[in-house]
Parts: sequence; structure tokens; C-alpha cells
Amino acid sequence: MFLKLLDRLEEMIIATLMAAATIIIFVAVVHRYASGIPVIQDYILHWNFAWAQELCIFMFIWMAKFGAAYGVRTGIHVGVDVLINRMETRLRNKFIVFGLLAGAVFTGVVGTLGANFVWHLSEFEQTTPDLEWPSWIVYLAIPLGSYLMCFRFLQVCWTFIRTGHLPSHDHAHVDGIEPVDGIDPIQAAKEGGPS
Repeated sequence: MFLKLLDRLEEMIIATLMAAATIIIFVAVVHRYASGIPVIQDYILHWNFAWAQELCIFMFIWMAKFGAAYGVRTGIHVGVDVLINRMETRLRNKFIVFGLLAGAVFTGVVGTLGANFVWHLSEFEQTTPDLEWPSWIVYLAIPLGSYLMCFRFLQVCWTFIRTGHLPSHDHAHVDGIEPVDGIDPIQAAKEGGPS
């Protein structure tokens, strides 16, 4: 139950940040170009969107940190595994476990260093330039995202040790497009259409 809730929360945070950043940038760009039109100028020129770029940068940072954890969980990270896939199964499995544990250690260290940094940063009254938010709030993405990624590495490692299964992503699959009459639309397009 906890894992399903965490999965859903992770996906909602990523989707919400993407949607909000897209809307904010769209409105800021429309405002910038519309403020040059004399008829509209009087109504919107006093609106201030100077903060939009900074906010979207922060949103992208948070999205990237949580997106990296999502990538570990779903197996969408790019990996060079040509050599490992040529090994015998026992040796291959040891290398996979080693790689997953190394990822967990690395992200755990980054999370700990990030938490230390955020802790010390919170002692000062440093704020962001445009939004004037406390800087530690922005940098909180580092420990939170890194610890979540560390947890995901450990979760994938535990599942692999128990089942021998790694999460993988089919790059040809598109959500919402299902095979019709046994014909995969992606495969049919590659082969020149259904026969």
C-alpha cells in the first residue's frame, strides 16, 4: 500500500510540475508579445512576469530529481549493458546487484551531502533573486530527490535478488495505443503498414 501511494505521489509531482511550468512559460511568453500590441498594452503592461523564468527553473530542478527516481523504478534510464549481457547468468547477476548497490550508495551520499548543505543554508536568510523565497527550499530538491532515488535503487535491487527481474521499458510501446486485431501499430508502421 505504501509503495503504491509513493509511486502515485511521485508521478503526480512530476506531472504537476511539468504542467504548471508549461502553463507559466506559455502565459509569460504571450504576455511579453501581447504587451507590444498597442490595443492590449494598457491592460497587461502593468502585469509583472519577471519571476516566471526563475520559478520554471526551480520546477525543472525538482522535476528532474523526482524524474530520476521514477526512471530507476521504471527502468527508463539509459544503460550500456552490452558487455554485461554477454556474461554468464551468475556473473551477470552479481554485476547487476553491484551496479544497483553502487547507485544506492552514490545517491545516498549525494542525499546526505545535500541534506547537510540545506541544513547549513537554512541558518542564513539567503533568498532567491526574483521570488524572494528562502534558498534552502529550492535546494531541498537535492536531498529529497536523491534519497528517493536511493530508495528506488534498493527497491529494484531487492526485487532483482528475489525474482531475477529488472524493470524495463519497451521503447516501441505508446500508452493509449493498443494493438488492433492482433496488429501492433508501431510494428505495422515499421514494416510499411498492415498487410
